[in-house]
Amino acid sequence: MSGRKKAKPAVAPRREPPAGEPAAAPAPQADGQKEPRRRKRGATVLEDRIGYRFTDGAMLECALTHISALKGARNRAGSYQRLEFLGDHVLGLVISDMLYRAFPKADEGELSRRLADLVRKETCAEIARTIDLGDAIRVGSSEANAGARKRPAILADVCEAVIGAVYLDGGYKAAEELVDRLWQARMRATGQPLRDSKTVLQEWAQARGLPTPAYREVARSGPDHNPEFRVAVQLPTLAPAEGMGRSKRAAEQAAAAAMLTREGVEPALRNG
Repeated sequence: MSGRKKAKPAVAPRREPPAGEPAAAPAPQADGQKEPRRRKRGATVLEDRIGYRFTDGAMLECALTHISALKGARNRAGSYQRLEFLGDHVLGLVISDMLYRAFPKADEGELSRRLADLVRKETCAEIARTIDLGDAIRVGSSEANAGARKRPAILADVCEAVIGAVYLDGGYKAAEELVDRLWQARMRATGQPLRDSKTVLQEWAQARGLPTPAYREVARSGPDHNPEFRVAVQLPTLAPAEGMGRSKRAAEQAAAAAMLTREGVEPALRNG
């Protein structure tokens, strides 16, 4: 008997409640374990899409968090901005290495043009759409209502932030494999040498009796160490076209590429 009575204390904390109370005490513990803060469903689905499972789920959550989702927070470290800065440079290094190996006969100029095309904001936004990245981004209610998850600039920034998060979580090799999976087909799609978008647009304009395209800076945003430029290109009788880039030159190239695309110029000649 004594042995049996000693066996009950082990279960004592979970003994049956009085008849009038519901017997569901263990349920909250189970629910708390099913929804850990580090591993939310949207993030898990994204991990499946990108083919990488995070060791530190909080790292991915940070990469997916827009500043508007941080209630009353002045410290931007909890948003994706720092990871975007890192991911931007990791992406550039990985793509540079991929291009160097894939095009052994290309000179520095062509490699630079290819690099600019593959890392520009518009390309990153397109890559983000292929993995439905917008569905996983955390934004504030007002931003969500304004369609922030579909904005090319935000999609591009979060795409770079995810690359930065993978780099920190799994190292350079993991980031390299991710970029290769997402960018390889696009890199191979344009096998012939690329021409400078501004040059192509200028030649196209002159062939139609138009003056040299005029570029003007529309806006500048971001921190001083990692600015983002928005530039518009103008030609008489045509609506302006805009592009974004980490430098004015890159933004001008993107704007020229946007106008060429809109006017139906052969894509193989384009570069942003």
